[in-house]
Amino acid sequence: MSVVPATPKRLKTFRDIIDALPEHMTGQVIAGRLVVMPRPAPPHIAAASALSHLLGPPFQFGLGGPGGWWIQAEPELVLGIDADFEPVDPDLVGWRRDRMPHMPDTAAFDTVPDWVCEVLSPSTEVMDRADKMPFYARAGVGHAWLVDPIERTLEAFRRDGSVFRPSGTWRGDVRVRVEPFEAIELDLALVWAR
Repeated sequence: MSVVPATPKRLKTFRDIIDALPEHMTGQVIAGRLVVMPRPAPPHIAAASALSHLLGPPFQFGLGGPGGWWIQAEPELVLGIDADFEPVDPDLVGWRRDRMPHMPDTAAFDTVPDWVCEVLSPSTEVMDRADKMPFYARAGVGHAWLVDPIERTLEAFRRDGSVFRPSGTWRGDVRVRVEPFEAIELDLALVWAR
């Protein structure tokens, strides 16, 4: 992973750099720095894909669940609240359809998500916890999850003012109901399977 200092005035240059990265690399602006890193490893990809497959049918499509959500993998967020974090790419996000009735026609999303999920990797955990989580709380995201496929843990947080407070931590092959998706039971063994 490499980190390049950034200033808000150079955001267009960052966009140009991010767009020019090779396919095996990804980049985002985190705490005023352009962060360029390799694409995620298989445990990360497997956990994110599993969560997307578990949450999408009941919440995005209403199959076996209440519907009413958009669930997206790796969207680019440009929220207009902090140039030191734009663009930023969470692993998974969700918007309640009553807040965002239609998907945007643009490449980037400018509506604050109702839920974000970061799948932790050894190279990104500190940045996800120390930089991205406070940004998501300041932006107004209501719920956040940190998923660690190596340690097999799911940590859930609820926003309280401008910070996140823990709402639960689960480890291993358990079945759980986790806000904001407590309408269904998640089998975490499926998230860790690879």
